[in-house]
Amino acid sequence: MIGFLLLYCLLWLLALAGAAALLAVRRGAPAAVALPAPLPRVSILIAARNEAAALPRCLASLRALEYPAELLEVLVGDDGSADGTAAVAEAAMRGFGGRFDVVPIAGALGAARGKANVLAYLARRASTDYFFITDADIHLPPTWVGALLAHAAPGVGTVTGITAVRGARVFDRLQGLDWLLSLGLVQVVSDAGRPVTAMGNNMLVTRAAYDATGGYEALPFSVTEDYALFRAVLARGYGFRHVFSPAARADSLPMPTWAALFAQRRRWLRGVQALPLRLRLELLVFSSFWPALGALAWAGGPLLALAVWAGRVAVQGLLAAVCFRRAGLRLPWHLLPLFEFYTLAITLGMAYFQLFGGAVVWKGRRYA
Repeated sequence: MIGFLLLYCLLWLLALAGAAALLAVRRGAPAAVALPAPLPRVSILIAARNEAAALPRCLASLRALEYPAELLEVLVGDDGSADGTAAVAEAAMRGFGGRFDVVPIAGALGAARGKANVLAYLARRASTDYFFITDADIHLPPTWVGALLAHAAPGVGTVTGITAVRGARVFDRLQGLDWLLSLGLVQVVSDAGRPVTAMGNNMLVTRAAYDATGGYEALPFSVTEDYALFRAVLARGYGFRHVFSPAARADSLPMPTWAALFAQRRRWLRGVQALPLRLRLELLVFSSFWPALGALAWAGGPLLALAVWAGRVAVQGLLAAVCFRRAGLRLPWHLLPLFEFYTLAITLGMAYFQLFGGAVVWKGRRYA
């Protein structure tokens, strides 16, 4: 038994080290096309529900984009907000040089609900061939539109950037570590040509690809609407690109509490359950490290388990260093040991949700 557990842990560490090496030497798909001349008009779609506090930061970053303002169409969908979101958005965009509109959401379009329904409304209102989708709690770099648009070659349906969680608290920075490590692994798999997912807070989808799916109103409802759209676009024969660079990096506000974080992860778990079987099995094997380490401590003693755990910290730190460097950020090395306890808590929470299920509650709405 000890031999089997040691073999599993060794293979796990080698896999993580291999991922770090691949991410360090690969740069993903090169920019497939030069930006068109003349530059095209693009639409930026933001679903907002009670986002009066966060939205001005997002809209200010859009006003600072290097892309010509007269070629931008910014549409905010006000999804029944009770905190003055629409008025805040109007004030933040007063004097904007492009087109701006707040779209009130009334009723459901087809099967769409929640954020998917808002995006269905906004896509119908949009008047360009490129939909850039982001969230109200996101701050975008000035280079954002150009960085994603450069990868929208003919036949490519979606282009996804990276998202970093940034905040001052230790809890915020642990979430930041979690996000970039996860996205680094997604990038390695995507670079190998295996589609995993898209990020609905930092995503481009072409109108042609979106229309080919019938739009959100025609898709089966999912609380992970970005993944549902991504899979539907792939099913229509379109390609995908993932861009892991500072130019395409969106900065997200962190979850404020553990309860909010677990609510987010419960929603994501629904998306994981829709992944292809092979990917789900690979995730299961990958996420079994903590149970294996516990079994190793019981069977082989705490010193052996401690040595394996130290190896995990070192190898995971190597991957984190590569992820942060490629994202243009500094790695908080001193938080790596504490991050282990954070991931253990996340693993236990996800195991609980997997066993006992329960409804997803997101943005004040309950989804069975």
